[in-house]
Amino acid sequence: MDPLLLAEDEVVLLDEAGAPIGTAPRLAVHDTDTPLHLAFSVHLLDPEGRTLVTRRALSKTTWPGVWTNSCCGHPRPGEAVADAVRRRAGEELGVDPTALDDLEVVLPDFRYRAVDAGGVVEHEVCPVHVAVVPAGLALAPDPAEVAEHAWVPWADLHGAVTRTPMAFSPWLALQAGELGPELATRVLPSTPTGGTT
Repeated sequence: MDPLLLAEDEVVLLDEAGAPIGTAPRLAVHDTDTPLHLAFSVHLLDPEGRTLVTRRALSKTTWPGVWTNSCCGHPRPGEAVADAVRRRAGEELGVDPTALDDLEVVLPDFRYRAVDAGGVVEHEVCPVHVAVVPAGLALAPDPAEVAEHAWVPWADLHGAVTRTPMAFSPWLALQAGELGPELATRVLPSTPTGGTT
């Protein structure tokens, strides 16, 4: 098999300290005894402080039909995490990678383990990124990945996740708890008020 194609279908396995220890096929690594591996999550925010939430396609093996963050994925062996974020946003959401030029890591050490109703385990070191994207960002979601999407104020999403965490992916529930209700205020550029102080 072409080494490039093989690498594209592999994830990076990690030891308990988070150091790479090998690779495994992406499609085979998620089962009832999923080893710890490298992933990422990204939250896209528009200039109004709204975040893009996506509903996982009903055909997804794990957490089908559940609302989650903008995009997730796995870096390929040798691929920088930021490059993987931009690549996956293009594949999954149809987003121009240059829209994510201002990518910021907000939870560099985020990790979690969660078990789906079917018994499949997610077990990831998953750095969490935020990117402020242009208003009216063009999207073309892949229907095999995304059933629906919506732009919602970050504080509203945080409140909904806090009240009903089971309606969302477990990683989004954990991330929202760590990021807090003021994420948009922290990451968006200050807007001049035009007044004097």
